[in-house]
Amino acid sequence: MSTPSHYFEDMYRGQEDPWRLRERWYEQRKYALTLASLPRPRFRRAFEPACSVGQLTRLLAPRCDRLIAADRVASVVETAARRTEDLDHVEVVRLTVPEEWPEGRFDLVVLSELLYYFDGARLDELLSRTAGSLEPGGTLVTVHWNHPVPEHLSTGTLLAERLAHEPGLLLRADHREEDFVLQTFSRALPDGTAPLSPAGFEGLV
Repeated sequence: MSTPSHYFEDMYRGQEDPWRLRERWYEQRKYALTLASLPRPRFRRAFEPACSVGQLTRLLAPRCDRLIAADRVASVVETAARRTEDLDHVEVVRLTVPEEWPEGRFDLVVLSELLYYFDGARLDELLSRTAGSLEPGGTLVTVHWNHPVPEHLSTGTLLAERLAHEPGLLLRADHREEDFVLQTFSRALPDGTAPLSPAGFEGLV
């Protein structure tokens, strides 16, 4: 079964940032690589579920015309909203994926340190909702810790194997390290082809 909701409530009880996302060099470097993996300089409408305290949210914001960030823990939503209150184009909401999902389509969805909390059925639903909410040619970024953790049902490597079988997603970049796996996918265009690569987008190839 998926990681129970009280795990997240317990993690944040009495500490605003239990994973020290703002402090750790590991996290700073991983976020930099996540941003570097984005195939376009800017996105129209993005969604970041499981945004935690909004560290990655603030880094994504300059690349997006509109960004919806979400988390299931009320105190975390308050923290992320406070940290992004100067950004009018960023909205932080409380919701639980995959049961709850924003309306409309996105040209960017970022799933960072999220998928390993879900069992098979709920993972299938989450990925289906993700792919279905992407515009044709839209981008999905996934990045996940690759070491065993008691509360994690999977690892970055195992999740990459699962993502390889999700219909409609085309793998565009695959960055693997001992500690994490970072991948970007494109939603296939209506004719089944992939959108232009970053070099193709700028007319270099």
